[in-house]
Parts: sequence; C-alpha cells; structure tokens
Amino acid sequence: MRRKLLVINLILTALVAGAALRLRRQWIEGQERTRQLFRSAAQPPASPAAVSFAPLQPLTAASYLAAAEKLLFAKDRNPTVVIEPAPPKVIPPLPVLHGLVNFGDGPLVILSEKPGGPHKAYAVGEKVGDFTLVSVGDSQIVFEWEGERIRRRLEELVERRAQEPAPASEGIPAPAPVQAPQTTVVTPSEAEGFGPSLGNEMRACLPGDTSPPGTVRAGMRKVVTPTPFGQVCRWEPVQ
Repeated sequence: MRRKLLVINLILTALVAGAALRLRRQWIEGQERTRQLFRSAAQPPASPAAVSFAPLQPLTAASYLAAAEKLLFAKDRNPTVVIEPAPPKVIPPLPVLHGLVNFGDGPLVILSEKPGGPHKAYAVGEKVGDFTLVSVGDSQIVFEWEGERIRRRLEELVERRAQEPAPASEGIPAPAPVQAPQTTVVTPSEAEGFGPSLGNEMRACLPGDTSPPGTVRAGMRKVVTPTPFGQVCRWEPVQ
C-alpha cells in the first residue's frame, strides 16, 4: 500500500515539474519577443505625392443664380412668366334693318336684334341687343360695341331672305325647292289692320295694305312717307 502511494507521489511530482518548466520556457520566449519589439526601429510610412489644387475663387451671389431660378424637382421650370394675350373678341351679328322714319323729332330706325327676330323702332342712344345706336344718316348707320364704332351702309343691314338656287350639275335638273309650311300668328293689332308698334302710339302698316293714305281706322290715320328705301307706311293716332 505504501509502495502505491509512493508511485503516485512521484508521478504527481513529475507532472508538476514538467508544467513548471513549460511555463518558464513560455515566459522566457515572451520576454524575448518583447525585447525584440522595442529594439526594432519604427519605419514611418511613405508620404503620398503632393497634389496641386486650383486656387479657390471667392463666392458671389451670381454663382447661385441657376440654383435659385430652377426648382430641383421640376426641370422645365422657367422664372420668366409669359403672359399670353387674350384672344380678340368676335363682333356679334349686327342688327337687321327694316326701315327708317322721321316725324320731325329725329330719325327712328326699325331694327331686329337678329335675323328673323321681332323688330321695333329705336332712337339714337338706345341699346339694340349688344350694340348702341350712335347715329343715323341718309346712307349709313353707326353702332357702338365694346367702345368700338362700327359703320355700315344701310343696304348692308337689310336682311337677305331670298337665297339663290345652287347651280345644277350638267345633265341633271335642279330639284324644285321645298317650301316649309308657314304658320301665321294673328295678333290683336293685325286683326285691326295694324302692324307692330313703332313707339309714340304709332303702328306699322301690314304687308299688302292697299288702303290709300289718309284712311282712318279704329282711331288711327294712315300716313305714307318717302325714304331712301321707298315709301314707309305707318298709322298715327287721329288728333
């Protein structure tokens, strides 16, 4: 039993001695590495080649003009605002002339605001639709529209109702014009033999009125006055 204990002690002693020798050797190697590290001279790294730069220019406000004028998110932005002129206004159709009368108080013009519309008598200064009647002469009428004076000859304002037929193709006869049925509306004035009102209690004559001048009917006297368009017929109250 004592012999076994002695063998175990010898083995343990040998292991401890081997470990101590190993640790000492590692310590000596570490010290040698440290001395070599401190003995070696540090080599500075090579400096890069010198690079020459262009001289800096002083900053000015004009150098930022492009960035100030253009938005970064809109390449098509233009600081110059282009104001497009408004399209010119188109003159509406002129009134249609039906006749002229003058009873001594100034000329009265029988006009329609548009072709086919009802007609009435207008004096100088009155509005005829979009136009203002400025003056009436023996051969022309002057209107005002949007501050512009418009002069027209009397014959230019007369409504052209008769349309010329289109020329027929060679060998093909022209078709006969088709007339739409006409509806005649009889007003109380027409039933009495009078036309539309001309103002001042006067009435125009109906087309086809063959009664002679001076005829008295329903308190009205027929008067015929010559004008550049021919004779103008009207009915005046009997005084």
